[in-house]
Amino acid sequence: MGSIAEPPEVLGGLIAGALVGTFFGVFVAYGFFGPMAQSLKGTFEAESKYYLSLKAGLLSHISGQPPVMAVEFARKALMSDVRPTFAEVEAATADLPTNI
Repeated sequence: MGSIAEPPEVLGGLIAGALVGTFFGVFVAYGFFGPMAQSLKGTFEAESKYYLSLKAGLLSHISGQPPVMAVEFARKALMSDVRPTFAEVEAATADLPTNI
């Protein structure tokens, strides 16, 4: 607004610069920072689900559920794309000692 008294040739260049700067800012915000924020959100949610799974397993064990049920509660709290099948859990825990 300090250049409002300038001739149209100068004023046109200043307005064009402001429009290019605004366009570039919007482009960077939606083209770079938006997808990066979504990626970080997805990573945070995946890590959060991991800890919530641990919490579900521990709480069910503390409340008196048998260990098999506690593991099942923890398994069900995971996202479906990383959730092991029941057979995979059985194979992983088959060789564990029972007298801990």
